[in-house]
Amino acid sequence: MQNDNPGATHANDDIAQLTAEIREAVAHGGDIEKTVRNLTLKAMHANGLDPESLVRIAAAVMEGAHEGAQHELSHASEQSQAAQTQIIQAVAGLDAAFAQLAGASKLALEEAASKAKQFSHSELAKTRADLESLESLFMDTLKQAATAAQGLIAETLQDLYQHAERNGTAVGAQLKDTLAVFAHQMASTGRAQLEAGAQLTQITADLLHKIASGVLTGIVDQVKQADKNK
Repeated sequence: MQNDNPGATHANDDIAQLTAEIREAVAHGGDIEKTVRNLTLKAMHANGLDPESLVRIAAAVMEGAHEGAQHELSHASEQSQAAQTQIIQAVAGLDAAFAQLAGASKLALEEAASKAKQFSHSELAKTRADLESLESLFMDTLKQAATAAQGLIAETLQDLYQHAERNGTAVGAQLKDTLAVFAHQMASTGRAQLEAGAQLTQITADLLHKIASGVLTGIVDQVKQADKNK
């Protein structure tokens, strides 16, 4: 049957590829947190920053992480510690990617303001609402992954979820600063304000791409400092 929505097919292919790349990254070790973060940021740039896309991306990351860690466990029982570490690092990478999305939105807004550009009130309101849901989206994904998993992986994910509930997340820490900037900008933006030349979400996506490519490191450093303070 002919596919009437090639865009949806392309998005599905991208998500499937993300799952496979995360699975391989977790299974083969190395700097899993950094690799997961970068792969997640690239997927955000390619698939969009709307909540529906972010849910799909986060679920794909957790599915790939689960499969990669399960691969480690299937080889030998003594590999349980390695599998646990892999899951922890993968979740940290996803958290960092979401935090950097929030940080990139803040930076995009600040740069526009420094150039005397303003976005429409409606776009600011929509973007702020999407950002406000980021931490709960991350937490929901983590909880669902823990429910779907079994054995050691389920226990590890449940522990990570409970730890995040008690101590907060990297994305939650970054959102405090980002939402404060949005509140200030919205207070000074009239409802009839014309939009700037580019969409805020597109500028943010471009910044995420630069972060994942190693071109922009400032937001990465901010997230690392937030983790230390937390």
